[in-house]
Amino acid sequence: MPIPLVAIIGRANVGKSTLFNRLTERRTAIVHDTPGVTRDRIYGRAEWMGRPVRLVDTGGIVPAEQGEIEMRVQDQGRFAQAEADAIIFVADSQEGLTPLDREVIGQVRKSGKPLFLAINKVDSLQHEPLSYEFAALGIDPVYPLSAEHGTGVYELIEGLAEALPEPTDEEPEAGGVLRLAVIGRPNAGKSSLVNQWLNAERSIVSPIPGTTRDAIDSHLDVGDRSFLLVDTAGIRRKGKTRELLDKYSVIMALKAMDRCDVVVLVIDATEGVTDQDAAIAGYAENRGRAIVIAANKWDLMKGEEKAFEKFEEQVRMKLKFLDFAPVLAVSAKSGRGVPQILTRATEVYEEYSRTIPTGRLNECFEKAVRKNPMSHYRGKFMKLFYCAQVRTRPPTFRCFVNYPQGIHFSYRRYLINCLRDQFGFAGTPIRLIFSARDEKQR
Repeated sequence: MPIPLVAIIGRANVGKSTLFNRLTERRTAIVHDTPGVTRDRIYGRAEWMGRPVRLVDTGGIVPAEQGEIEMRVQDQGRFAQAEADAIIFVADSQEGLTPLDREVIGQVRKSGKPLFLAINKVDSLQHEPLSYEFAALGIDPVYPLSAEHGTGVYELIEGLAEALPEPTDEEPEAGGVLRLAVIGRPNAGKSSLVNQWLNAERSIVSPIPGTTRDAIDSHLDVGDRSFLLVDTAGIRRKGKTRELLDKYSVIMALKAMDRCDVVVLVIDATEGVTDQDAAIAGYAENRGRAIVIAANKWDLMKGEEKAFEKFEEQVRMKLKFLDFAPVLAVSAKSGRGVPQILTRATEVYEEYSRTIPTGRLNECFEKAVRKNPMSHYRGKFMKLFYCAQVRTRPPTFRCFVNYPQGIHFSYRRYLINCLRDQFGFAGTPIRLIFSARDEKQR
């Protein structure tokens, strides 16, 4: 069987996300004192006693499902329980055993899946008696622990490792997976896009902006290509990130970009390109990520062909620094153009990973300098000695010149355009580093 999956469930604000972060040894889920911070399923990986395991953090179970989002959160929790091989139920020792705890534990027991009862917030020996009343449930053993401080967590890990089935096959190696971050403003359709790819409601979708708060990972195989799709929170303007949770969400979205190769920038076609779209695009470009621009909600546009030409013109005008990024018209609602995003992302990734032989690279630069010679610096001739590619993802080239401080940004841009004309590099930023040679060689 594949790597076993453990779901963490429980009421709101009992410390599920803190325990998830402790078990995965990563700060993947947002942790805050406000109940209901986690809404979607958050997945992570760990290794216990030499065995790999996957974990999923879920939204808090609430007594009354009053709103649409709360109902969707509960659905996500039920999905997680259904796919899990074992379940950790987290209770709060400070609040004691509640009727809702009893009800949910009873439901889990009916599923027949291994159940582990973790009594959280037992931060010291004097708190341990608070966990005794949970023994009345007849679950043995009970694991009193402190997710925040780590006490008692190892005992829980030991119990889980012994009870979980042994995996017989591994998942694809990380190196063979194209990591794709889906970014954009709130309510641009990012989660709908991911769900369309997965053909399932993997992320909560709602017309209420800001539904997604965490960066959510999903695996997708298309043909012989594996994708890791990362759905991120909508990035708001700085003036609108007043709430601490909104700021956390933006930080998580930026961190998601840092661990991905290609970014899909989702723009609401009905609203056009906004200043905030430009700011988000700037985050991705500054991080050196390959980029595909998806104009979503295209099913609502009229006069499609001319509208697309006009829209692409607007993109090129407002996002001049992304003149290399392909633009696609898509509809996450109908599915139109959605598969093409993955196709184009794959093509862009190949360009992002390209290596240019040093000989061909220097021929390109020599031709460029002959056509448009370098300017003088303080009355002295500037020389370009040679260039070499020093890394990929993004393609980065070091150029040795006699006066690097004399390179104007417009000439840098000219050389980058010459590289694109010669070698392509569609969808990927290019970095040029200018370095001086020894004084004797000037």
